Amino acid sequence: MPTKKRARPPAKTAPKRGQRRGAARQAGRSGADGAGGGDKSTIRRLRRELASALKRIEELQASADTDFLLGIPNRRGFEHELGRAIAYIQRYRASGALIVLDVDRLKPINDAFGHAAGDQVLKAIVDVLTRQVRASDVVGRLGGDEFALLLWNLSETDARAKAAMLEADIDRLAFAFDGKNVTAGASAGVAILGPHSNAARALEEADSVMYVRKAQRRHELKSAAD
Repeated sequence: MPTKKRARPPAKTAPKRGQRRGAARQAGRSGADGAGGGDKSTIRRLRRELASALKRIEELQASADTDFLLGIPNRRGFEHELGRAIAYIQRYRASGALIVLDVDRLKPINDAFGHAAGDQVLKAIVDVLTRQVRASDVVGRLGGDEFALLLWNLSETDARAKAAMLEADIDRLAFAFDGKNVTAGASAGVAILGPHSNAARALEEADSVMYVRKAQRRHELKSAAD
């Protein structure tokens, strides 16, 4: 009986040279598209993280320049604003004034009624100061019971009048602690800012004038009491 021949499977046809190149190019494009999509996603994520980090840095810088209790620039923040203002004044021949103001009786209030009472006095004084200045002016706390004001485009006469007005407004503030009526008062010194001003010297000048004024007010109160 004759033996049947087994059928051979059809031979695989080898791809032609052009087909091989086309497949390779397609595979390359698919890989590149996948990699490119991943890179774009990473870039978007990094940009979001960078924006968040920059925002956090700004918040920390603002916090470092702000008095936590009163919400106004602290010494560092005020000195930064004063330096910028003097640079502007020197460049554009503008003018301004610096007022340094010291609360007269904050320590006795703290000692007698506690720091919460002293904080209340400070907040009331800041309210007076901020109501008496323009949006372009700057009110800062140099530390403890000392404040500073940066005022634009004021003559020496106007700056001294402003300082006297601030003293009078703070003198009128009255507080009641433990059933006792209390006043604080404040003394102010002025320095004029011009093209040749220096931030440190201006602060020293206004501070010196303030202490002279404080001694004068103390003498006036003593004379009135006598």
